[in-house]
Amino acid sequence: MLRLNFIGNFRAQGKIKKSFRNAKLSYLNRVRIAVSSFYFGMGLCFATWASRIPDIRVALQLSDADLGSILFALPVGQLTMMAFSGKLVTRYGSHRLVILSLSMYAFCLTNLGLATNAWQLALGLYFFGIFGNMNNIAVNTQGVYTEQLFKKTIMASFHGVWSFAGFTGALVGLGMLALNLTPYYHFIIVGVITLLLIAFNYKFLVKAKEKRKVAEKKKLFSKPDMSLVWLGIIGFGSMASEGIMFDWSGIYFKDIVEAPGPLIILGYTSFMIMK
Repeated sequence: MLRLNFIGNFRAQGKIKKSFRNAKLSYLNRVRIAVSSFYFGMGLCFATWASRIPDIRVALQLSDADLGSILFALPVGQLTMMAFSGKLVTRYGSHRLVILSLSMYAFCLTNLGLATNAWQLALGLYFFGIFGNMNNIAVNTQGVYTEQLFKKTIMASFHGVWSFAGFTGALVGLGMLALNLTPYYHFIIVGVITLLLIAFNYKFLVKAKEKRKVAEKKKLFSKPDMSLVWLGIIGFGSMASEGIMFDWSGIYFKDIVEAPGPLIILGYTSFMIMK
């Protein structure tokens, strides 16, 4: 059995403002809706991009090898930002970073629709990954704080909202294909929806003063906790499979299954339903 004692080291350590801790249940429910809206916005933006990958591939005349190389720019952006996201959240607060990062995530999404060649798309995906990682850390910190306010486990519901947003984004993608809208106009519409979600909900985000930990001197190389290693292996397998579905299910339905018109992203839609 895996030892999970180390998980406590990764919990948010911020001190939530007293006004939130003493708030009525009705207000806490509004906070929960607000935080859920940010999860929804993030999931909607990502699903919107994934649903139009086949169309962008055709528009830019990319081979499978070209597309695979370009798609690699997104996780590179995520890895680049991973070392800084936590520090930024601690310094400026998750309630500020989640607004900035989701706004820029939506902006980067719209720019993906403007790409006219491979390097522009790769650069756009790189920044899409950067702000995606920043938003991921910030919104999950908000989720942890909200869970602390309710004093019960509700984190799974936030991740469920993200998955529902993915399913919604896939359905919207089907509609946009049926209307023959280009990816750019599709992305603009979703970007505006995301900004509206931010505008109506940012006031209800949890405000907390983050605790800065004093840096401890550590060895350059040390033996990792084996529980963390095994969880990493499990996570790697799961995320690799998930990433393949996100990036290639649309291509598979278009080139192999030869699905007609809007049904090209049916595989992606089915995946999000099960997720």
